[in-house]
Amino acid sequence: MPASLIPASWQIPDTLRKRLGEIAGRQRAMSAEGHLLLVLHAPPLPGQRQRESRLVWRDDQGTWRSAPQGGGLSALRELVQEFADRIEKIETDAGHADSADELFAVLRAISPVHRTVRNQHVALQQAREMLPDEREIIVLRDRAGELERAAELLHQDAVHGLDFTVAKQAEEQTEAGNQMAVAAHRLNVMAAIFLPIATLSAVLGMNVKHGLEGSAPPLTFLGVVGIGFAAGLTLSALIVHKPAKKNRP
Repeated sequence: MPASLIPASWQIPDTLRKRLGEIAGRQRAMSAEGHLLLVLHAPPLPGQRQRESRLVWRDDQGTWRSAPQGGGLSALRELVQEFADRIEKIETDAGHADSADELFAVLRAISPVHRTVRNQHVALQQAREMLPDEREIIVLRDRAGELERAAELLHQDAVHGLDFTVAKQAEEQTEAGNQMAVAAHRLNVMAAIFLPIATLSAVLGMNVKHGLEGSAPPLTFLGVVGIGFAAGLTLSALIVHKPAKKNRP
């Protein structure tokens, strides 16, 4: 007979034993001949691919057993409490998460827990329908439903927080880019103003005869500066001028 997760000592119907192979598969509840078998998963860790199985069996006499941990119905209660503790820990981490990396770590931790507790809730609901008079299953099903809702809200909060952080960083980068563009524009205007002066000064400073050597020093200097400023202001006006938009017919 192929290997099975069900302990060999369990006197469980062959119908149920054959429906479970070497791995647990999805979480579910199965019944046959008055027996109930719950196939559940332990709380997963981030990046964990293989799920750790938890089996809970109720025989036709109402006796509960569990594997790999013993305790029967108590083991099922402890399993649900494990999910509650894991969600509470992730929620605490989320309360201290500020950066995108920290929020992503929270999202990476809560996502598998959310999926697992949701499927656990479905499996316990199936068990509730198979054992309508078992009050403990009703209580645990309702508890699993509360944990599913808490995990869902925590998952949504992490997603929204990460989206907000990314949007805020993008806004800050856009603002920094705008400030750099304004600074570059101002530098271009200043360069346009002083470029003609620098050019005229360089040309007139060359050791060539240009006919202005005998002119009165203040008049020549003021004239060069005035012409340079006029040319610079004209050039800067051309730079900052925005062409009129053409109206489309």
